[in-house]
Amino acid sequence: MTPYPTKRVKTLAEHTGAVHYVTYNKTGQYCLSGSRDRSIMLWNASTGARIQTYSAHGRDVLGISVTADNSRFASCGNDRTVFCWDVSTGSVIRRYAGHYESVNCVGFNDDGTVLASGSFDTTVRLWDCRSQNTSPIQILEDCKDSVMSLLIRGAELIVGSADGRLRNYDIRMGQLQEDYIGAAITSVRMSKDRNCILVSTTDDTIRLMDKANGTLLNEFKGHQQTEYKLQSAFSNDDAYVLSGSEDNKLYIWDLLEGNQVEALEGHKGIVTSIDYHPTETAMISGSVDGSIMIWE
Repeated sequence: MTPYPTKRVKTLAEHTGAVHYVTYNKTGQYCLSGSRDRSIMLWNASTGARIQTYSAHGRDVLGISVTADNSRFASCGNDRTVFCWDVSTGSVIRRYAGHYESVNCVGFNDDGTVLASGSFDTTVRLWDCRSQNTSPIQILEDCKDSVMSLLIRGAELIVGSADGRLRNYDIRMGQLQEDYIGAAITSVRMSKDRNCILVSTTDDTIRLMDKANGTLLNEFKGHQQTEYKLQSAFSNDDAYVLSGSEDNKLYIWDLLEGNQVEALEGHKGIVTSIDYHPTETAMISGSVDGSIMIWE
């Protein structure tokens, strides 16, 4: 057995448009997908059964984030809107409107009290999930181009922008650290130990950065990415790096060595989104061909 997933065990083909985003919930029991067909679907990750469909977006769904207790998730899209959902009832809890362009990414903080959204309008907006007030509590305007990816861990907000800069905000202290990467950034992920940031860029490169000082620790190449917003991910033990590719494959690299160990085929279109199971040797991938694949 390989220490990473190589076998396609399920293909989920119920979306009628490109799949832009896939993610596991925090236990890995379920996964969520967002599509050009304007819907979000909740799946049983082991059986592949569709459990629920969430409909409120007027255009493509581009990003999803699940709270730590799995009770809520947020979604965003081309309709410039962010929705917060109740997972079990399927109802919209909050609707956040304020961005004036497509919203590319959303992320909850650790306890689900704050939600961040990043947009083509170059801003990041922070929303208070406990308040009835639907105005942002803070607007960050440092990016010079579209905000493509973000995540919050503790008081840290990590933002990747098409302006080629990786920004690390200390929300509590109001401080900002910037690292110039170069090409447009489409994905940022943090390692389990929270020491490293994985950065995907449109120059066919994924970079492993030291979060504390911005040092480049490793580079991963072999996949194709020049135009599309692709995501990369760590395996759950931080031993491997995974990414979709514009040549319709899924690539896996050894994190320490930097060498490519696998190029998996199956999708018939560009693989845009990927997520790794939190505890098991499994992953999900989503493609512009409208399919989602579960790998073990």
